Amino acid sequence: MSAHFLGRIRLLVRAAFLLSFLLETTASAVNRFATAGQTRPNFLFLFSDDQTYRALGLLGGLEVKTPNLDRLARRGMLFTHCFNQGGYSGAVCIPSRTMLNTGRHVWECRDASKKDVAEGAALWGETLGKAGYDTFMAGKWHIPDSALTRSFKTIGPLTGGFLASTREVEEAYHRPAPGNHWTPDDPKWNGHWLKVDGKVVHSSVRIADSAIDYLKTNVTSSANPFFMYVAFNAPHDPRQAPRQYLDLYPPATLKVPPNFAPKHPFVIDSYTGRDEILAPYPRTREIVQVHLQEYYAMITHLDAQIGRMLDALEETGKGANTIIIFTSDQGLAAGQHGLMGKQNLYEHSVRMPFIIAGPGIPAGKRNGALFNMQSLFATTCELAGISTPASVQFPSIVPLITGRKKELQEALYGAFLDRQRSVRTREWKLIRTPQEHQVQLFKVEADPWETNNLAADPEYARTLRKLDERLQRLMIEMKDPMSFEELIKGGKGREEKRN
Repeated sequence: MSAHFLGRIRLLVRAAFLLSFLLETTASAVNRFATAGQTRPNFLFLFSDDQTYRALGLLGGLEVKTPNLDRLARRGMLFTHCFNQGGYSGAVCIPSRTMLNTGRHVWECRDASKKDVAEGAALWGETLGKAGYDTFMAGKWHIPDSALTRSFKTIGPLTGGFLASTREVEEAYHRPAPGNHWTPDDPKWNGHWLKVDGKVVHSSVRIADSAIDYLKTNVTSSANPFFMYVAFNAPHDPRQAPRQYLDLYPPATLKVPPNFAPKHPFVIDSYTGRDEILAPYPRTREIVQVHLQEYYAMITHLDAQIGRMLDALEETGKGANTIIIFTSDQGLAAGQHGLMGKQNLYEHSVRMPFIIAGPGIPAGKRNGALFNMQSLFATTCELAGISTPASVQFPSIVPLITGRKKELQEALYGAFLDRQRSVRTREWKLIRTPQEHQVQLFKVEADPWETNNLAADPEYARTLRKLDERLQRLMIEMKDPMSFEELIKGGKGREEKRN
């Protein structure tokens, strides 16, 4: 027998062994995240809007009450360092959701959105649908409709990206102030108060009702696994909630965050951007307390609707085989650093809560690894045993769930328009605001409210230099339209129109 022939036999044996190993690994992964007798888990994705990472009751960082989300976190894993990569638009929701649904990095999404959000890229719901999932979406989409119809087989009520009160009602801005009579519980201001079949319904109730109806009808009658994408508008402004929830948070009793400031010390995007003129200048503690009351009330009201949905899921009998994921598209300042919105790269605006619970997910665990929320596309594919499309760039967090890895990435890149760039490690964050020639260095592990800028301290010059080097590498990797030289020297002209 020739050596050549023996060599071919050895290669065939190795190939067969590798194939067997891969099949066994995939099968075990599917079995781990599905209940007995099931090949794939269901997915219930619960998505809030502008909920900062501290806004979970069990964390104790803010005075907000979230009993149902707390219950969900105890059932599964709470990831404490989940981030949005940034925004190429002042309406940060748009890039955040585009990245989520394509799995593509921020500048890839910006370039694609000028043509077609899904050009050359697979879509999250579409990928699961092609693999045999029943797919459903309701609530806020906020990216092109062409991607919506490709992504979901059943589409419930859509609530739009902007609600009427923030575009059409002058009283929604510069408040509270003498003579301003806008109140968050009065349906006459529209916004989250929607007219449905002759009745006034809050947007969170409207979205939850549609999802519960789908659970009771389609889910109970179908043998297919399901993927439900339930995207709430809350707690995005206008921050409105029923009076009983507002009364939980008397403004004068609420603590103002330790990084409160009357005004941000330098321009990031604008002092007159839509989010920033929701409250008047100078910010006062009393003004911030009113906005916190409304923010917390909306979150607690949203939490109640999530509780209704979790109960409805259990009633279908399919709860045991359902992986539930809760997160938000980004955070919100709500008075921190003198800001109200999310058009910045501070922790309060780029970091959001992240909970995952269900079959195969360790219960009662917390994980502090850094990752981007947009990793959900790849994560659900791996949990379901589906091949992740080649166009997806954000990595799966399954290795963090299983404990196979302690970290996915040592550093995360952040960007906002051409106004800011950042790099975040477990211990440090560097933010550069080139047009204002501002450099901020925070030891975030010890300074979580980002109040002590160490950039000018000679003791940290080496740390600053190393973070700059890492940021430069990440800018190249992310195909950043701004060069590192432009970032250091002060940037170039505005690339995107301010929203």
